[in-house]
Amino acid sequence: MKRSCVPVLIAATAIAMVLSGCHKKAAATTPPAPQPTATNNTPANPAPPVRSTPPAQRQEAAAQQPSRYPDAKTRARIDELLAKIEDAYFDYNKHTLRPDAIQALQADSTELRDIIVQYPDYKLTIEGHCDERGSEEYNRALGDARAQAAKDYLTGVGVPSAQLAVISYGKDKPVCEEHDEACWQKNRRIHIVASAK
Repeated sequence: MKRSCVPVLIAATAIAMVLSGCHKKAAATTPPAPQPTATNNTPANPAPPVRSTPPAQRQEAAAQQPSRYPDAKTRARIDELLAKIEDAYFDYNKHTLRPDAIQALQADSTELRDIIVQYPDYKLTIEGHCDERGSEEYNRALGDARAQAAKDYLTGVGVPSAQLAVISYGKDKPVCEEHDEACWQKNRRIHIVASAK
């Protein structure tokens, strides 16, 4: 009987091995769970990446841009032109430009305009002056009107208005101290100066 049990035992072991092998195969062939799909949040036209400009390239780019303020040589030429433009004089109690005042402004204003339009940060100040007669308040207003008349003329020939400031000194800064008409005429004027940087 021992002999007849051995083949049955071998057969049972073989069947058990076959069955356990099939069971493993079935487990191994089960399809894996589906992977979650990632949503694409990238816009259709993505923005280009921001690139940092190296300091050397920034300095080179700044050197290529024109200066907004003239160099020393150009400022010297502007000062020469301002010295050549004579003060424009006015009649008593008036702020309209006389023909001789227009001629004084016209002399070198074209070249001056051609230079300063290239330097938007460079400014000129037009000073308005009066003679000693009249009240302080009246002369301040009259000096301002005279400076504004000169500014209007200069903007009319193309000097940018933003580069021209006006100030009135009234009777506070006379060029002549005598008390006669010849002296008073010298004080009724406008004078153009470069503004401080």
